[in-house]
Amino acid sequence: MPATAIVSYDGTANDADALTLARVLGEAGARLVLAYVLHSAQAADSDAARALLERGAAALGAADVRTRLVAHPSTSDGLGQLAAREAAALIVFGSAYRTPVGRVAPQTSTQRLLDGGATAIAIAPAGYDGREIRTIGLLAELDDVAAIDTAHALASHYAATVTDSGSGVDLLIVGSRPQARAGTTLLCARTEGAIFDATAPVLVTARGVALDFRTELYLA
Repeated sequence: MPATAIVSYDGTANDADALTLARVLGEAGARLVLAYVLHSAQAADSDAARALLERGAAALGAADVRTRLVAHPSTSDGLGQLAAREAAALIVFGSAYRTPVGRVAPQTSTQRLLDGGATAIAIAPAGYDGREIRTIGLLAELDDVAAIDTAHALASHYAATVTDSGSGVDLLIVGSRPQARAGTTLLCARTEGAIFDATAPVLVTARGVALDFRTELYLA
């Protein structure tokens, strides 16, 4: 089954970047679920959030995109629980507020999910323009089949080249460290630094879980 991607969206400019990245991943076969985590129990807030989700879904332009309103005091926990209910393998975020254009910086909720979360995480750079993917950077251990297969599956779809460089690429895929529990994400200092140095979208894979994008997987 193609990977389901939860897209964190609250209508801000950086979450518009998340929509653009979601559109790129949707073109590769990901099934999209647009989600808003609501921290208030007010009915008016719920109505406004649903309207915002509908506008975001329309901006995505995907006929089969679903929307979900999640009531939870924690954005990261709310999205994590939604991902479990939807059997989603990926959560897509924009970068943190005030991130310089063209750079990547995880939001606080993103960072929490990168530290032992149960899904892959994708982060769009600020001001992301959805550029054509021709080169994919891969930073992973030699035995990280999940990251390797994910990179080559996407490379197959985009007719892209896979390189072991983190710079000058159109998409950067980062594997989780070997100490991560199966099915969770966990970064080492080197890969965490590479994310903050990135100028392209970053996709961090969970240990042992390759993402299915309806393409013929490269077998490591």
